[in-house]
Amino acid sequence: MNQSEIKEKVFQIMDEYKIGVLATVENNKPHCRYMTFSHDDFTLYTPTNKETHKAEEIEKNPYVHTLLGYEGEGVGDTYVEVSGTASVQEDQSVKEKWWDVGMEQWFEGPDDPEYVVLKIEPESIRLMNKKGEPAQNIGFH
Repeated sequence: MNQSEIKEKVFQIMDEYKIGVLATVENNKPHCRYMTFSHDDFTLYTPTNKETHKAEEIEKNPYVHTLLGYEGEGVGDTYVEVSGTASVQEDQSVKEKWWDVGMEQWFEGPDDPEYVVLKIEPESIRLMNKKGEPAQNIGFH
């Protein structure tokens, strides 16, 4: 698979699978949780409350790892691993861009001061392929 095909497949997974796993680091140990994700190019965005553990963990250590695309069918499912750095975005334009009405059960709206967006800038992306094919990598250095 060439780099163009790899990127196309990664975008396909990012478009199709909105729920994934976000791993942060707390006291030198991983802490994982399911999150909803959107993306702009390869940069991921996920909403959260600014008073959550994940926001605190990212402020202390911005390195994160994300998994997207697992189909739940077992060994051999295609998915994407994103390693990168996260930051807490409180800018109103960012909050409005990534607002979704489904978030109304947690927030009053995009103006809610508790609502923030985590921005995950990739350092590397691995496309994990079906049927034992080798992983394909995209680097960002």
